[in-house]
Amino acid sequence: MTASTCCGKSAECVCAKQATCSCGKQSALHCTCDKASSENAVEGARCSCRARPAGECTCDRASTENDKPAGNTCSCGSRPADACTCEKAADGKYNPAENEIDFTTQK
Repeated sequence: MTASTCCGKSAECVCAKQATCSCGKQSALHCTCDKASSENAVEGARCSCRARPAGECTCDRASTENDKPAGNTCSCGSRPADACTCEKAADGKYNPAENEIDFTTQK
């Protein structure tokens, strides 16, 4: 299932593949640095690809994604009203890594 707010460049979410952890080149939601515990579990408003927090996007759409939306917004205020990405979004259960297991933070 592709998120309704995803990049829209193809059937798959290109931005989710491009998104990286803030502390390195690891894929988003697969961080291995000191911030791994918080970065591998995104809650609330997210970027369109849902792999990074809203306002902290790291894909090639970061310049537009990270702008504060004007006009009607979602209740969180971080996304346009027709592109909510928090838990209250119509398709908010979308998780680009839902079928993957993160062994990097397990002991």
